[in-house]
Amino acid sequence: MTTGEITETSQTVAAGQLRSIIERVERLNEEAKAIGDDKKDIFAEARGNGFSVKAIKTIIQLRRKDQAERQEEESILDLYKAALGMV
Repeated sequence: MTTGEITETSQTVAAGQLRSIIERVERLNEEAKAIGDDKKDIFAEARGNGFSVKAIKTIIQLRRKDQAERQEEESILDLYKAALGMV
């Protein structure tokens, strides 16, 4: 192989890798959109059944945290509410 052929082969390989990366990201973007649409449908169902979507989202956030983290945040929130005369 000549230097020109090696450079051309390298560029072809790099272009193939780049195309593969871009296509994988595009697939993930499509999947994320589909998941987002599914979540919207679930929240619409919840709303239709009389549930508060805002409360459901809050519960989901709380469930991501461990108990100690939740308790610490709740303690700080209670302290701030007390300082503002909200309790």
